[in-house]
Amino acid sequence: MPNEEPTKTYDYIIVGAGSAGCVLANRLSENAKYTVCVLEAGPADKTPFSSIPAAFGYFMFSKKYNWAYNAKPEPSIRNGEPIFVPRGKLLGGSSSTNAMLYIRGQKQDYDHWQSLGNEGWSYNDILPYFKKSESNTRGESHYHGRNGPLHVSDGTVGYPVNKAFIAASAEAGFNITDDFNNDSQEGAGYYQCTIKDGKRCSAAKAFLAPALTKKNTTVIVEALTTKIIIEHKTAIGVEYVKQGKSQIIKANREVIISGGAINSPQLLMLSGIGEKQQLQQQGINCIHDLPGVGKNLQEHVDACVLVKSNKRDGLSTSIRGLVRMLPDTLKYMTKKQGKLANTITEAGAFLKSNKQVDRPDIQLHMAPLLYDDNGRAIKLMMNEGYSCHVCVLRPKSRGTVSLKSASPTVAPEIDFNFFSHPADKKILIDGIKVIRKIFATSAFDEHRGEEIHPGVQAQSDEDIFIKSKELLGTVFHPVGTCKMGNDDSAVVDQELRVHGIKSLRVVDASIMPTLISGNTNAPTMAIAEKAADMILYG
Repeated sequence: MPNEEPTKTYDYIIVGAGSAGCVLANRLSENAKYTVCVLEAGPADKTPFSSIPAAFGYFMFSKKYNWAYNAKPEPSIRNGEPIFVPRGKLLGGSSSTNAMLYIRGQKQDYDHWQSLGNEGWSYNDILPYFKKSESNTRGESHYHGRNGPLHVSDGTVGYPVNKAFIAASAEAGFNITDDFNNDSQEGAGYYQCTIKDGKRCSAAKAFLAPALTKKNTTVIVEALTTKIIIEHKTAIGVEYVKQGKSQIIKANREVIISGGAINSPQLLMLSGIGEKQQLQQQGINCIHDLPGVGKNLQEHVDACVLVKSNKRDGLSTSIRGLVRMLPDTLKYMTKKQGKLANTITEAGAFLKSNKQVDRPDIQLHMAPLLYDDNGRAIKLMMNEGYSCHVCVLRPKSRGTVSLKSASPTVAPEIDFNFFSHPADKKILIDGIKVIRKIFATSAFDEHRGEEIHPGVQAQSDEDIFIKSKELLGTVFHPVGTCKMGNDDSAVVDQELRVHGIKSLRVVDASIMPTLISGNTNAPTMAIAEKAADMILYG
């Protein structure tokens, strides 16, 4: 009989090389006495599309680099078609496929986490970790860092309609800001992005690549983790499948799950950690009854206003539009400059949906094209136009991620349960009215054509709502399914340790008890920065 290959052992095993996993790999490997292994279900980030900032739309069509989930259909939303749920499936995770906007949320978001009993998670506690990650081209200040691995920069505005949006916001009476990440988020302005020298600065580029220069860091790609190995209520390793072969690696110190708000609860449940009844329905032995796993799902529900343009200076997928992009394509190929070197979502705003609100409760994303269905509506984009998307920043509706099968290769069921709380409906409707107010100003006069969605016929609140749901989407910010806290529905404690299981943590956006007021990539990296300190220094 041939000798079996001995099981490999590492001090720390990180499942998932996304925004959080890459940060953890970097920081944990800084201590040379520890070995770190990162498992990633997707491939390496070698595709050129992961470097070209404006090419992020490519990933919406990719099955190789995108988990490409679909949420549970709802008859009144998108005419019964499921909402698409893209998730990055490569080194860097969604930081390698997203629109690169660098947003932290509001001070009150983190103070709220602490008020729920999570000591050490206030804004003042987490601000140093944002700064630690960041290298901002504007330099160091009370709010920004300049020595971190993550490059944050200002873009050059490439589309006239985005300049019109800023002018129109001022004309409509809204504040104009040059920094959404200082003491006041409110206003319209240009987004800073995780872009360096005309290339995307993903978590893989910023954090994982430097870690891989060290001898104590191992990354295994195209390795689907199927189970956390637990003995005596202690995580001791993981099982994964690579090239059809099942393998096991062991952890001397900890197993850390960083799969994100969809995959992390799925893996916990597949491993016997979750609501007992649900696990038994799938024939899974319940090792630890933890009913909060997969609950508390929150997402930024998104609606849009689409307007045809009288000008031809935006982005379109028509032959004429593609020809217009040729000079910028050449400019990018030769100098890494021009429109391809920036995100398409150059401008946006954080505003109050009505005067009774004490802080911004909606976010606007302006786009120089007719954008729907995550950019997959190619026929729509062949027309000249522009759009603005509004999302509900702090939704009160809660959904779930649950198992449809005990097989790790079967996608879990994602039920956003949008508008189960009526407050979200009102904010969304008011947000559409805010966009219309901005679009109606003289700054848009030379651009403005026909409003094709929701359409001028939709004026009453109910008509706006019904029409908005026809093109409803998300901003790709699922969180909350492994909630941090100490109540009965919490999955991890304030140290991000899984309740009831030793040597097991969850470190990613799933631990957020409530959704932050903005894009979730930067906060996820800050969570991982803080987690690394807790792991290394207690």
